[in-house]
Formats: sequence, C-alpha cells, structure tokens
Amino acid sequence: MLWLIFWSSQRTPFKQYQALFAMEGVDLDLRRDALDAIADKAIERKTGARGLRSILENVLLDTMYQIPSEPDVVKVVVDGSVINGENEPLLVMNSKRQRKSASDEG
Repeated sequence: MLWLIFWSSQRTPFKQYQALFAMEGVDLDLRRDALDAIADKAIERKTGARGLRSILENVLLDTMYQIPSEPDVVKVVVDGSVINGENEPLLVMNSKRQRKSASDEG
C-alpha cells in the first residue's frame, strides 16, 4: 500500500499539488486508480516512496503551466489512464464562474 504513504502523510506531494492548484482557484481530483497507478510505477521503477512525487510531477507539469492561461478551468481530474500515459488530465471548465486566484485576495 505504497499509495497510502502518498495520500496520508502530513507533507504529501498530493497535498502540496492541491495547494498549488488552489492558488489558481482550481481543485485537483486524484482518483483512487491514479493512486494505484502511481504506486505501481514507483514499484516498477524501484524508487519506492521517494519516486511518488516525480511520477505525479511528470503527469501534472504541463497542466500546471496551462492552467493560468485557461481562466474557465475549475477542476483537474487525474485517473489511472493519465498516470499510465493513455490520456491527459481532464480539465473541467465552468464558463459561468470565474476562478478566484490567490492574487485576487491580496
């Protein structure tokens, strides 16, 4: 249950990425099959818990750069197919509501 480390420790990469996306007003939804796929890749690469962050980073890097230029994105959904390279993260759009970013609050 390597994914349990990824999900439940205090300084998990997932929570850090959630916070980064939240600064742009976007929710990050990491599905259970994504957690399983991340754990499987870490085991396959023999990186263990230390490899969890890099796997998620590789999947989300392009999306993190894309989000600021997409004001209608309110949620990013990552499932196992995204982790396995079969699909891109799903960007959930809401044209009726503008995203609130951290800079709007200051």
